[in-house]
Amino acid sequence: MKAIRTILIALLFALMGAPVEAQTVAAHQATGVVKSVDRTKSVVMLAHDPVKSLNWPAMTMGFLVKEKPLLDKLQPGKKVEFEFVQEGKNYVITSVK
Repeated sequence: MKAIRTILIALLFALMGAPVEAQTVAAHQATGVVKSVDRTKSVVMLAHDPVKSLNWPAMTMGFLVKEKPLLDKLQPGKKVEFEFVQEGKNYVITSVK
């Protein structure tokens, strides 16, 4: 019963055009080579392979990194696997391997 109530409330907010906190954010995976890291702005430049989930070709672009400890895994010249999400107009790295 509680689950149905939660779904109905979320549906009501969606119909009203209000943001729903329970919305899921699509995560995307890619591999690439770190070109540079700007620790003061928490931005990393990556030359990444195509990202199929976004229909992107291979390119070099900047990504924000919200969690400072992830910056330690991003060294220029290093090949990495990473996951990212879109937040507004920005693409934000959420994990690095």
